[in-house]
Amino acid sequence: MTGSSSATNEQIDIRVFGGPSALIEFGGLRFLTDPAFDEPGEYPIGTERVLTKTAPAAIDPADLGPIDVVLLSHDEHPDNLDHSGRALLADVPLVLTTSGGAGRLGGTARGLVPWETVELPRPDGGTVTVTATPAQHGPDGCEPVTGEVVGFVLTASDLPTVYVSGDNASLAVVEKIAARVGPVDTAVLFAGAARTPLFDGALLTLDSAQAAEATTILGARRVVPVHFDSWGHFTEGRSALIDAFTAAGLIDRLELS
Repeated sequence: MTGSSSATNEQIDIRVFGGPSALIEFGGLRFLTDPAFDEPGEYPIGTERVLTKTAPAAIDPADLGPIDVVLLSHDEHPDNLDHSGRALLADVPLVLTTSGGAGRLGGTARGLVPWETVELPRPDGGTVTVTATPAQHGPDGCEPVTGEVVGFVLTASDLPTVYVSGDNASLAVVEKIAARVGPVDTAVLFAGAARTPLFDGALLTLDSAQAAEATTILGARRVVPVHFDSWGHFTEGRSALIDAFTAAGLIDRLELS
């Protein structure tokens, strides 16, 4: 990795819009995570399951401005990529996602396997490196049911490292990432303690206490949580995050918009 949490004290600008969608401005490039901007309502997964969106996004996608890269953790669930999100992808020069997702989406989508890297030119002439990281969207052995998921690390020689977890429920995975990447400055953690009838209601993403533990494992100076509101299957929200980070003595690292 070329970047580190101590590279500079420069603050990386991150705006959160509800659900899993956040805009990260890094090295002069604009990265958007999991675009999901549809209105509240019921959204089917396959023929037997439905996810319920309970609140609108905080921005209309038309007001986002130009996006350089979408960091898409996975394409198969409507709380991570919905109808408006799919429409937005058509105007984005690069979509980084899972190998299977790239095959389904086509267009500018590029699939990455864990630890694969992509070098992106910066407007100032430098380079941003995007490294794919593993993610586990449920308990051990969940992949045949929940599908592939990928996370991302953003690095540059002169910027603090940013980690975007994607839908990950495993602290063991976080430990592997920390061992490989080293301390990160900012962690964008998909939290919310997502649960559905799958796996008897086992966690599909980190709960709030696990998000605090992940902060310690990663050595993160700053945590920007996403994926904890606007959907009915997110079982822990803002207050649970505040309580968990307070209990862990990490409330000063938690950034909630």
